[in-house]
Amino acid sequence: MKVLQFPLARITIGFILGLLFAFYLHPSISAVFIALITSVSIFILFYFLSKSRSKLSLYFGAGTYFLSFIIGIATQIAHTDYFQESNYIHNTSIFEQPQFISLTIREKMKSSAFSDRYLAIINHIGQKEQTGRIILNIQNDSLHHVLQVGNSLLIKGILTKNKPPNNPNQFDYGKYLENKQIYAQLYADVADIKIGTEIDKNIWYYSSKLRTRIIRNLEKNNFNKTELNVAIALIMGQQQDISPDIIRDYQFAGAVHILSVSGLHIGFILLFVTFILKPIPNSKRGSFVKLIIILLSLSMFGIIAGLAPSVVRSVTMFSFVAIGNHLRRSVNIYHTLLVSVLLILLVEPSFLFDVGFQLSYIALFFIIWLQPLLSSTWKPKYKVSKYIWDTLTVSFAAQIGTLPLSIYYFHQFPGLFFVTNLIIIPLLSIIMILGVLVMLLAAFNIIPVFLSQLLEWSIYYLNKIINAIASLEQFIIQDIPLHFYLLFSSYLLLFTVILWFKKPSFTKLALVLIAVLISQFSYFKIQWKIQTEQELVVFNSKKSTLIAERKGENILVYANDSTLKTAQKNSLLKSYRIGNFSTLEQKKRLQNFIFFNGKKIFVLDSSGIYPKNIKPDIIVLTQSVKINLDRLFQIMKPKLVIADASNFKNIQKLWKASCEKQKIPFHATGEKGFYKLN
Repeated sequence: MKVLQFPLARITIGFILGLLFAFYLHPSISAVFIALITSVSIFILFYFLSKSRSKLSLYFGAGTYFLSFIIGIATQIAHTDYFQESNYIHNTSIFEQPQFISLTIREKMKSSAFSDRYLAIINHIGQKEQTGRIILNIQNDSLHHVLQVGNSLLIKGILTKNKPPNNPNQFDYGKYLENKQIYAQLYADVADIKIGTEIDKNIWYYSSKLRTRIIRNLEKNNFNKTELNVAIALIMGQQQDISPDIIRDYQFAGAVHILSVSGLHIGFILLFVTFILKPIPNSKRGSFVKLIIILLSLSMFGIIAGLAPSVVRSVTMFSFVAIGNHLRRSVNIYHTLLVSVLLILLVEPSFLFDVGFQLSYIALFFIIWLQPLLSSTWKPKYKVSKYIWDTLTVSFAAQIGTLPLSIYYFHQFPGLFFVTNLIIIPLLSIIMILGVLVMLLAAFNIIPVFLSQLLEWSIYYLNKIINAIASLEQFIIQDIPLHFYLLFSSYLLLFTVILWFKKPSFTKLALVLIAVLISQFSYFKIQWKIQTEQELVVFNSKKSTLIAERKGENILVYANDSTLKTAQKNSLLKSYRIGNFSTLEQKKRLQNFIFFNGKKIFVLDSSGIYPKNIKPDIIVLTQSVKINLDRLFQIMKPKLVIADASNFKNIQKLWKASCEKQKIPFHATGEKGFYKLN
């Protein structure tokens, strides 16, 4: 693989391995400092030795890659807020008792049904200067106050640490926030907030003000709300206000990627700006002026789009392409890709763990690497057929490259993705050109009605096309499980197969066969682990009691009648099924006694009736049953008490006190999450 022959590729890989090493193993700062000094010394030593002895150049290369690995570790630690002494995570008192917290609004996030949500930066806690990012949740009020980016707030409250998932195999939102250096959330009412007079006017403030001005001017121009929200996502990367139904349609049609500003959008911007600048002569001065205008245009677009990871990546990469064109050198796209990766991760290593960032780079890499191979299988004679074939090969290359990762994260595959891309890419190019022009004019409040209407109609028909494709649900494969081992072995197999197709040889065929064996071993290892497992899970289900018993890949569910009717579509069971490669084999109406692995489990419902001659190992309290718990404990003598989320919180507090009095372990799923019995 030629790309791995580039020294820059090996340096980038070493740097990324260093980031991953520090992220998962958390080495001490002192050890990293010693390793950094040592690696720099080795690098300098072999650099001077290799000048006089060419045989030592191999050691110099190894020293370079080792240094890049250590720099990766140091970069991750330097950019991780957790390792900073001033970060609020080290202030234990803020998680135990209310204190005055001074913070600044950084970004408006998607609101929930009950609260407005913001990303905020902490300035002070009490009289102590502190740093760090949090999620601020402000309960909705009748006046619906909306804060702006840059507002300084003073709030008295307690920070809440990120919690693990409440149910097995659910999306770990707490881990997702930690990857973004957010370790806690703050919940507040409007009445508890004091808004400061000073506004922090940084790049985030001006970016937000510009977006707000554009949106308000478009609203004044009677731009339909549904189409406006999609336009804002397509042009500015802001998805907060798009309805869930529209996002679902784009997901099912395999076009959700266009709602996040990425390389496709930035590429359109670069082509559009380059086309506008054609009248400027290609002299030395003219070429320099073009470069400056292009770089400023791309940077401005990135700021308007909120500097999201995918936007930063794309702007950085295409900026290098523009600089290469200005220097009149043939731009090696692999070098451009590697430089943009290295530069972005040096500045913000947390982007490495962003799903959009991963998918964007993998898609772009496979388009560059695999698309020429696919395209060479057929040479169309006519322009129309050539355009269709090129679009299809680009779509297939990107989809093949991102398929394992997409299934790993989203567990579904849109079968009509190639139809979607074939239709929407020409329409998207029109929308992007119109959208950028309309947004630019909206910033100055001079929007011609015919232009805004043309953009609105284009998005309307785009949504209609997407909805029509998404409605063909028989082509959408859902609930696909994929373990991390299978993800790794899938990419190993994919890379070896493509390498063999590019230039067949016995060695490469042997690598393909080895990759097949690794994939099979991974699959059988996972299946063996699942088949030998037995567990009973009491879910943290707020609406009703939900208990699942799994033996191997077969799941038996206990629930009430209404829950059993929708068990296949139940989101908690769905995540559990996919995560354990299992199927829902049996459904039973919830009963008072469940026997599992020699243990008796008694489920006490709202009737409050219980037998007096049976002593269960575990009691599950449900439906806020009214009962004298002390008397129940004296009669049944349980070893463990579980209260699921169908109970009121105030009753659970009384039950917890009773259990502590009787020295019986108490597990409330609303507080501690699901309970698993093996």
